[in-house]
Amino acid sequence: MKWVLVILILIVCSIFVTTNAMECPVDLEYIVKLPWNTSLCHGNSSGNDPRTSCCQTLLSLMGIALAHNLKQTSLFGFRDNQTSLSCLSEFQSKLDSMSSLSPNLTSTCFDPAQFVITPDVCAGIVSTRNWTDELGSNNSLDQACQSDLSDLTACDTCYTAGTRIQNQLISIDGNTSHARSCFYFTILYVAGIINKFGPENVGTTSCVFQLQLIPTTGSHNESHLKLHLGLIGGAAAVFIVVCFLGLYFWYYKRQQNKRNRMEFDASQGSRPRMRPNTGAIWFKIEDLERATNNFSQKNFIGRGGFGMVYKGTLPDGTVVAVKRITEPNFERDSDFQNEVEIISNLRHRNLVPLKGCCMVDDDYGGKQRYLIYEYMVNGNLDDHLFWGSANQSGALRKTLTWPQRKCIILDVAKGLAYLHHGIKPAIYHRDIKATNILLDSEMRARVADFGLAKEIKEGQSHLTTRVAGTHGYLAPEYALYGQLTEKSDVYSFGVVVLEIMCGRRALDLSALGSSTTVLITDWAWCLVKEGRSEEVLDSLLLREGDNLELNPRGIMERFVRVGILCAHVMVALRPTISDALKMLEGDIEVPQIPDRPMPFGHPSFHRDYSISPVLSGLHLNSGEMLR
Repeated sequence: MKWVLVILILIVCSIFVTTNAMECPVDLEYIVKLPWNTSLCHGNSSGNDPRTSCCQTLLSLMGIALAHNLKQTSLFGFRDNQTSLSCLSEFQSKLDSMSSLSPNLTSTCFDPAQFVITPDVCAGIVSTRNWTDELGSNNSLDQACQSDLSDLTACDTCYTAGTRIQNQLISIDGNTSHARSCFYFTILYVAGIINKFGPENVGTTSCVFQLQLIPTTGSHNESHLKLHLGLIGGAAAVFIVVCFLGLYFWYYKRQQNKRNRMEFDASQGSRPRMRPNTGAIWFKIEDLERATNNFSQKNFIGRGGFGMVYKGTLPDGTVVAVKRITEPNFERDSDFQNEVEIISNLRHRNLVPLKGCCMVDDDYGGKQRYLIYEYMVNGNLDDHLFWGSANQSGALRKTLTWPQRKCIILDVAKGLAYLHHGIKPAIYHRDIKATNILLDSEMRARVADFGLAKEIKEGQSHLTTRVAGTHGYLAPEYALYGQLTEKSDVYSFGVVVLEIMCGRRALDLSALGSSTTVLITDWAWCLVKEGRSEEVLDSLLLREGDNLELNPRGIMERFVRVGILCAHVMVALRPTISDALKMLEGDIEVPQIPDRPMPFGHPSFHRDYSISPVLSGLHLNSGEMLR
């Protein structure tokens, strides 16, 4: 019996020691507390591919843990495989406590060995002591990355310093294949050691780890204050609600009856009438057929987003553009009606105004829908921008002058600023490009095709399974993962700015006579970083004999730099459209262009960057993602 008792005690002790050895040294409670976008990992979104947006998000979350571990243990990774397994197990348990997430995400996305520190991944560095021995106790990274990185300029400065440190580490290591590991070591050092706000700060997660947090509506204290005020005014609120509830239902029923009568009149072929509460007119299909000569080829003026566009003349002599929607994006009639009500109320100098709409039954039991816009006599920007293109009569179009190009860029920025910040909820365009920018009789730019964009609540991103847009103009996060934010429009705007200033198309499939596909963003960035900004500008703007006072090269180069910054692959480094407008107008300085347009958290870190990740794709094993 004594031997049995001794054996049992030894077994218990062994289990206790093993459990302690495998305990994760990092508190992972932040996984539950941080407002990260869990919708990326719902259902089967992760699949078996470690390159999905879900795995990328979880990698960023794991980076926060490694930064905490670095601060606590001075190690750039976990001590051994057992510790890594323990942390991944606890990581998965935190995910399991959150609703609707796919099971076994950590085993799908990660290899435990990739988080175990070894001396053969970057310049022999294992701990912060090794880091100091190689780089010194005070370097450019220490000064550049201490502040709050939610500021655009601070993030840019830190990013630039980080790339310099990475290059130093690669030079010390002597093996360029370790470039990615050295890059991630720099990330962890910034988040865990240098930045005084820590790895869980909003600026750090956004700038360093590229983890986009869902904005909250206020601080903890503000929430408590609002709660107290709400309780105090609760009784009064109930009384007011009771008083107005009857009035609301009376008004709603009255408006619904009026709407039903209006739709009935339209279906019976009555004369065009105004929609309630909007400035849009419901046209009869017979009037549109007469205006467009029965939608003849002679009246066809182009293909817009989701449909064909025809020129038409109404009975009162008004010239209009009639869009016949051939790719419906509305499941119900009410969706189309609500969209018309929204865009018909938008009034801005730089938006194409909606005059009316029409909806009729087709021969297949569905609905045929039409939108009627004000006609723009000078066509679209693409027609004028790329010299040598011919108009409908076959004559070559005149080249745009510098004052015209400058005015067009500012007009587009003002139109987008109105859509993003001038209305609530905001509207994101999703397809900014030269053909969607129309020019009126005064050659002033107006943004078109925003009518079929989706409303986005202020401060939120939108994940969509249907990516609407055009290759060359699509932001990387939207093209790869369907993540739509206001910065997605900013990226497309930056591409358009470069097209206008460079006289080259966004996507050149035969650049310099080679078979290489080149994006204008990569081409312009390389020349500007080499100090050859003048080569970026359209030669027609700099031809001999031009008056430098009319074509100031300094302002032109500023516009190019703003275009490059707006089209940055890193979401955090793109300005808002409002800030971009201020930069263009010279109200604020344009930040320095980063040394390399590659986000900290992006897994595709290549020495060859002739083409952006949007077209090059991602080709990494799970073990390469953070090592």
